[in-house]
Amino acid sequence: MSLKAKITEDMKSALRAKDAPRLSAIRLLLAAIKQKEIDERIELTEADVLAIVDKQIKQRRDSIAQYQAANRQDLVDGETFELNLLSAYLPVQLTEAEIAEEIARAIAETGARNMPDMGKVMALLKGRLAGRTDMGKVSGWVRARLSP
Repeated sequence: MSLKAKITEDMKSALRAKDAPRLSAIRLLLAAIKQKEIDERIELTEADVLAIVDKQIKQRRDSIAQYQAANRQDLVDGETFELNLLSAYLPVQLTEAEIAEEIARAIAETGARNMPDMGKVMALLKGRLAGRTDMGKVSGWVRARLSP
């Protein structure tokens, strides 16, 4: 079953169970997926759907940080619930050792030696690691490896 089909089935089960918070979060995700399909007039691949889920998770993390700064625990709780729900759609996350191994392999494959080569390395890693780790952290680790 594709990820998009699984999300749709989860929406139907949340609807049957009358689970309003879960239903709302899943509908927002499906709306983002459908919007991308309509905007680009394509059927999304699994990687595209994963990228949308990842983007939604990043938005929730940003919202949580802002709500915590504003001392709005009620909003933090709602965003945390949605974050946990969305995280369930991502594949198993990689360990730091696995990420370091992928970074080393990508640097070797691209022949990267310094910071101007970072774009090539990140482009390669994005395809391999999308949805399986936080690409912001990966960027920091690649920057550290390529810095003199």
